[in-house]
Amino acid sequence: MFTPTRDGELKRLRMSKKNFDDLQSYLKFLDRIGDLKIVDSEVDPELEITEICSRTIEENGPALLFKNVKGSKYPLAANLFGTKERMDLSLGCDPKQLGQELLNFAQKAVPPKFSTLMEFFPFIKRGLNFSSKKISYNADCQQVQGGDSLDTLPILKCWPEDGGRFITMGLTITESPINKKRNMGMYRLQKFNDKTLGMHWHPHKGGAAHYHESLSLGSSLPVSIVLGGDPALIFSSIAPLPENIDEVLFSAFLKNRKINLVKSKFSEIMVPANAEFIIEGKVPLNKTKLEGPFGDHFGYYSMESQFPYLEIETITRKNNPIFPATVVGRPPKEDMYLGMAATDIFGPLISLVNPEVEDLWAYYEAGFHNLLVLSIDERYPKNAVKAMMSIWGTGQLSLTKCIITVPKFVNSRDIIEVFAYLGENFDPQKDLTLIQTTPLDTLDFTSGKMNVGSKVGFNCIGEGKELSADAFKVPKIDDPRKKINFISDYRVMNKNIIIIKININKNKAISEIKNNNLLKEFKFIFIVSDDVEISSDVELLWGIFTRFDPSIDMYFKDIAVERSSVTFKGQVVIDATFKDWYPNVIEMNEDVKKMVNKKWKSY
Repeated sequence: MFTPTRDGELKRLRMSKKNFDDLQSYLKFLDRIGDLKIVDSEVDPELEITEICSRTIEENGPALLFKNVKGSKYPLAANLFGTKERMDLSLGCDPKQLGQELLNFAQKAVPPKFSTLMEFFPFIKRGLNFSSKKISYNADCQQVQGGDSLDTLPILKCWPEDGGRFITMGLTITESPINKKRNMGMYRLQKFNDKTLGMHWHPHKGGAAHYHESLSLGSSLPVSIVLGGDPALIFSSIAPLPENIDEVLFSAFLKNRKINLVKSKFSEIMVPANAEFIIEGKVPLNKTKLEGPFGDHFGYYSMESQFPYLEIETITRKNNPIFPATVVGRPPKEDMYLGMAATDIFGPLISLVNPEVEDLWAYYEAGFHNLLVLSIDERYPKNAVKAMMSIWGTGQLSLTKCIITVPKFVNSRDIIEVFAYLGENFDPQKDLTLIQTTPLDTLDFTSGKMNVGSKVGFNCIGEGKELSADAFKVPKIDDPRKKINFISDYRVMNKNIIIIKININKNKAISEIKNNNLLKEFKFIFIVSDDVEISSDVELLWGIFTRFDPSIDMYFKDIAVERSSVTFKGQVVIDATFKDWYPNVIEMNEDVKKMVNKKWKSY
C-alpha cells in the first residue's frame, strides 16, 4: 500500500514540518519514515486490538494499521499520536513553541502597532487561514453514499466489561439551533444496533449545550460524525478552546491552510471534505438509552447511565477508507500525548487572565482533571488562591479536582519537586482551600454522585524561597510493616510525606495509622490500596488522585469550628483506598493476553 523510503532520507523526513491532507497521507508519511506497523494477519476488534495497542504504547512503538479486521472489509488505524515525536509531527510543530508564540502575539497585539504587525507577520498570515472553503461536489468523504451501516465498520470492544462496541475516535459535529455556531468534540459513541449510536455528552461539553437548546425549542438535533480527517482536525476535537471558538476552523489555523468543507447529505452541517467516513443522523427529543459501561481514561469503568442517542440516516465514505480508533484506559495510553500537547499549546494563555501563573501542568497519570500544578509568581498575599479560583471558573479547567500551587521557580512537571514543596510549605491552618458540592468530571466517581463532588487546593508558596537540600532527602525510618501488620508496603517521598499501602479494611487502618507514633512526624500520609505499585510514579499518582474525594477522604489531627469558620490543623491523612462504590479497575482478560503473546510475532 505504501512505498518504503531509503534509510538515508529518514532523518530529513523526520525533521521536516508537514501539513497532511488527510488521515491516509499522514499514514503514508509515517510508513516512509518507518513509524507505521502494517498488520496483515486477521485481528479481532473485540479486545485483541486493544491489547496490541496497549503493548505498543508501553514500548513507545509505531502507529498501527490493521488491514484484516475480523467482520469488516475496512482497515483500522490506531496509535496515531502514540509518541511525543509522532504527536509533534502530526501537528507540524512543537506544541510548546506554538503555545509560546500564541502568548507572545496576544501580549503584544493590543494595542496594535506597525512594528508588532511586522514582527508577527507570518503568525498573522497563519491566522488568516482560520477559515474554510466550501466544496459543492466531488468531496472525498461523499464518494460513496449509502450501502454502509454500523455493522460494516470495524468498531472496537476495548475492555472485557464494556457494555458493547464503541467508536472511540468519532468527531461529533453539532450546530446551535439558536445561533448556528458549530461545535466539534470527541465523544465515545456506543453502538446499540446497526442504526443507533449512544451520545455520551457530558453536561459541560458543547454538544450537550446544543442538545439542551434543541430541547428548549422542541426539535430534534442534527448530528454529523466525522471519522478520519487530517491529524490537526482530530487534535482540535479535544482542544480546550473557549466556547465561541470553532474547533473545525482552529484545525485550519494549526495546519496553516484553509479547510475544505462540504454540506452533509442529511442536514445543513458542514463537514470536512477529507474525512474517511461521515455518519449522519438526528438525536430525538427526550429519548435516552442505557449507555455503558466503558473503560475510560481514568483507568476504571464509567458505569451505565441514561444518555441521548443518534438515529442514523446515512453513512458516506471515501472509495477506500480507513477507520480510525484509539484505546483509552489505565494510563499511560495514547491520550497522554494528546493531553500533553493541549497543555503545552493552551497552558501559556492562562497567564493572559492570570499573569501570576508562570506555568501549569495537568498530570496525565491522574487522568488530567484530577491533578493540576501551578507555578505562581506571587505578587500579593494569597495571590495563589486567586489563581486557583480563576482556574476553577475557566472552561474545562473548571473540572479540575486538586490544584497544588508552588513558587514560580519550581518545575510544575516534576512531581518529586512538587511534593517537596507540598511537604515543606503547606500548613492546613492557612493554606487549605476546600470547596464542597461543585461540578466535577462526569467520569469522577469518588463522591458517589455523578457530575458533583468537591475540590481542594494546596497552597505551597510559603515564603516563596527555594528549599534547602534537606527538604528533598528521603530519610530512613524504621520499617512500619514491623509495627503495623496490615501495611503491605510503604514509600517515603521526603521527610514530610509518606505513602502507606494497606491490605485490610480502611476504617481500622486510618484510626491506627493516625495514632501511630512511628508516623507522627510526617505532615502528609497518603493511604492507598494493595493494587497500587507505589514504586512507580505513574502508578502512585494514579492510585492517589483518582481515588479520593477531598470533602470525605481527608482527615486532620485537629478540626476547630468557630462561628462559620472551620480551621484544620496538624497532620493530613488522605484516604486514597478503593471504596465499595467505586467501579472496577480496567484489566484485560488473561486469555486475551495469552492469545496475543502467542500471536505477537505474526503481527
